[in-house]
Amino acid sequence: MFKIGKIPPEILEDIVMNPIKKNNVKREDVVLRPKTGEDCSAIDLQGELCVLSTDPITGAAKDIGYLAVQINCNDIFSAGGEPIGILLTVLLPEGSNERDLEEIMEGALKGAQELGIEILGGHTEVTDAVCKPIVSAAVIGRSRERKIIQTGGAKVGQDVVMTKWAGLEGTAIIAKEYEKVLRQRLPYDLVQSAQNMKEYLSVGKESFIAAQHGATAMHDATEGGILGAVWEVAECSQTGVEIWQDKIPIKDETKIICKEGNIDPLRLISSGTMIITTEQGAELVDKLAKNGISGAIIGKITDKERIIIANQSREMLEEPKSDALYQVKF
Repeated sequence: MFKIGKIPPEILEDIVMNPIKKNNVKREDVVLRPKTGEDCSAIDLQGELCVLSTDPITGAAKDIGYLAVQINCNDIFSAGGEPIGILLTVLLPEGSNERDLEEIMEGALKGAQELGIEILGGHTEVTDAVCKPIVSAAVIGRSRERKIIQTGGAKVGQDVVMTKWAGLEGTAIIAKEYEKVLRQRLPYDLVQSAQNMKEYLSVGKESFIAAQHGATAMHDATEGGILGAVWEVAECSQTGVEIWQDKIPIKDETKIICKEGNIDPLRLISSGTMIITTEQGAELVDKLAKNGISGAIIGKITDKERIIIANQSREMLEEPKSDALYQVKF
């Protein structure tokens, strides 16, 4: 039986990806096809590359309209593209009311306004198939200068750069979902600061800077956290990777909340944090800093092993499993 979270990569390959690859229909206008770890596909519309992506919000019950817009657009940004519009499917459980729907739409419109995109349409219904509100989105974007930056573009010897902090989105979600219990245990300002981390969810700015710098791979760190995202870059690129755990930036709010919830911040959903591979990592970190974005070199792309070095010990970097968000216990 499946656990909550992403389908294990080997099962995904066997049941989903391999049948898609074996499909006899291969259109010439499709230029980027599905691959494990690849968040987007793209089609060539005779002069313009259209970039597409889709994702649901299932790990949160609050702020889901805002999260749906930001997280889906991050996939377009991670491909080096520019989002144009988004379609939303909103599924509400029986017993929902007008205010529930209003909160979702207020968040979605706030996110769309921040990113300068339109809500193009979608679908809304009440159904007994869900026990809490679910928002699934599909975002449409376009490439910049007909260039797509793939998750699988990492090359041996390149630096692995990450932006912002590990566990960014997960910290904001936990601080909101478990606000009552956290306010009983932690200072008010700390919980408020953790909730405000959602303001850093977009990777739009850093994606443009990294693309101009010459990044060969970019990947938004969603389910599975920082370590999961790095593994997906290596898997998609068919390379190894060496990660230095002590170089991974983590905010104090995340450390404290993850300790309270007994979870690993490096395996906590981290949308808003981008994994980037490039030849000149230090120069990219400087460019990011000049634009008000924190960044750090956290490792190197290698040819074989996928390892993480922590306290002078070397451990295998494992494939993503169920996100730490689903393991929170207070």
